[in-house]
Amino acid sequence: MNRYPIWVYLTVAVALALGLLYTLPNFYGETPAVQVSSARVTVKADESILARVEDELKRAGVPYTGVLLDATGVRVRFESVDMQGRGKDAINSLLNPDPAQAQFTVALNLMANSPDWLRSLRALPMYLGLDLRGGVHFLYRVSLDDALIKRLDGSSGNIRAQLREKSLRHNGISREGRALVIRFRDAETRDRARSVIAESFTELSLEPQDSEGEPRLIARIRPEAEKQIQDDAIKQNISTFHNRVNELGVSEPVIQQQGLDRILVQLPGVQDTARAKEILGRAATLEFRMVDAHAGSPDSRDYDASKIEAAIKGTVPMGTELQFARNEGRGGARGEPLLLSKQIILTGDRLTGASAGFDQNQRSSVNIDLDAQGGRIMRDVTREAVKRRMAVLLVEKGVPEVLTAPVIQSELGNRFQITGLFSAREAADLALLLRAGSLAAPMEIIEERTVGPSLGRDNIEKGFNSTLWGFVAISMFMLVYYVAFGAFSVVALSANLLLLVAMLSIMQATLTLPGIAAIALTLGMAIDANVLINERIREELRAGASPQASIAVGYERAFGTILDSNVTTLIAGIALLLVGSGPVRGFAVVHCLGILTSMFSSVVVSRALVNLVFGRRRRLASVPIGNTAWE
Repeated sequence: MNRYPIWVYLTVAVALALGLLYTLPNFYGETPAVQVSSARVTVKADESILARVEDELKRAGVPYTGVLLDATGVRVRFESVDMQGRGKDAINSLLNPDPAQAQFTVALNLMANSPDWLRSLRALPMYLGLDLRGGVHFLYRVSLDDALIKRLDGSSGNIRAQLREKSLRHNGISREGRALVIRFRDAETRDRARSVIAESFTELSLEPQDSEGEPRLIARIRPEAEKQIQDDAIKQNISTFHNRVNELGVSEPVIQQQGLDRILVQLPGVQDTARAKEILGRAATLEFRMVDAHAGSPDSRDYDASKIEAAIKGTVPMGTELQFARNEGRGGARGEPLLLSKQIILTGDRLTGASAGFDQNQRSSVNIDLDAQGGRIMRDVTREAVKRRMAVLLVEKGVPEVLTAPVIQSELGNRFQITGLFSAREAADLALLLRAGSLAAPMEIIEERTVGPSLGRDNIEKGFNSTLWGFVAISMFMLVYYVAFGAFSVVALSANLLLLVAMLSIMQATLTLPGIAAIALTLGMAIDANVLINERIREELRAGASPQASIAVGYERAFGTILDSNVTTLIAGIALLLVGSGPVRGFAVVHCLGILTSMFSSVVVSRALVNLVFGRRRRLASVPIGNTAWE
């Protein structure tokens, strides 16, 4: 009646063992570390950088306790703050010999102090949020009107080019507020132009109008297109933020949209507000320039090894500059030398899209899309530049870097391909770099604050103590009121807390003060299920049922009530998870997980213990479930 098959006990034992394993990393704390991340989007912190860092630390005699390569870069762990400072100086001198053109950001950070055997099992601690670890908080407001105006200004140039191609004369195009005003000499030309513009610019609504006898065409962005432009601007700004926060050594940044036009940025562990604002707000631009000379393939028209040799020695012809191509996979080392014209053909403002793909020979390629005016300029330039090379440069902090310099195979237009890349991954990376760059719409900071690390430690201590004393108070009540069955409930409650922390650690969730509040609330809700079970058992005993039958009926009949109450609470938690954001969402995640773990612990774990203790007794005379044993 009250016996579980052996596989149930094994399941409970394995669940508790895994819970303990993945909870352990949270008790080891953090240790001083140095994080190496790329200071430029064209440079990667990879295995070669890791090897160079290890060799330099050994050469400098700086002891370290561990090194790790992950998505954020290379992280090196040290025993003390003193060793951390020495290690940072040594690594910075190695990777950034010229501070004015730093390729990597070497930042002080904290790293989990878990032993290697735990990390090898992917047992990692939870991240701590801004309110527990300290850091900086920014709330940006995105100027969506500027994004629309920027699109209108771009459309203005494209309309001019389109009308010029169709030989349709106009008296000028100007922007008035959030509309373009196109003036014509006669209504017939206006009507023909309206058809041409409507066919090519579907996002614009066109309204004919006469003003003082002058035919006009009023172009406005359609409401649905406005919303799409605004959504794209928000998404691009968020994506750009994500590409930049690595320089600050942030393990788990929070970057998310709030409302229609706001972006929340939380950087735990960062205390330098000025540095954070500088990196988040910096601009990057894209440039297309012709190659004047190179020493690569002699098949192209601009091959001139002597010019390159002279430029490397310091003799650079007027109107040109010496640049080095990006060297993929070599830790930022300089690649092929190129002599570039200083004249800029196009900038990234004319780029409308970049995606990785394959050409007709199934070689990896990058598909480039330009707007109408950019396509016209590209056609004019490349018509006479077939078999020459054109360089694509990314300019950050005033420093240009060559992303690629392909050979022009034929006249180019609005859409063309860059081929000759080494792998599909490199093509995808290059497409990402081309799409990156300046923010899609300007922003302003409307709220900023800094949470000090001491306040974070105080919040952790208070949150931990509140959970601990709540657990102790509940345990004392259950032990006094339900005796042995109270002890089973306390063990089940401990298992619930263990499994909840383990799940949060496996998910690499960010724990905040609302999350700690949700853990404390989960303890109260979890013990409620055991109270229902214990009271149901006592009712059966009062009714005259045998102890074994009372235990079986108590668990079976209380389960329906427990399930109903947890399902309704879970529905409310899911609603908070779907609708809420920020602290509310963090609370909801812990709350929903706590409901799932409490169902398992209060029903399965507690009954496994009861069955293990009482289930093998054929003649159970009494059950210790109150101040006196019920017979």
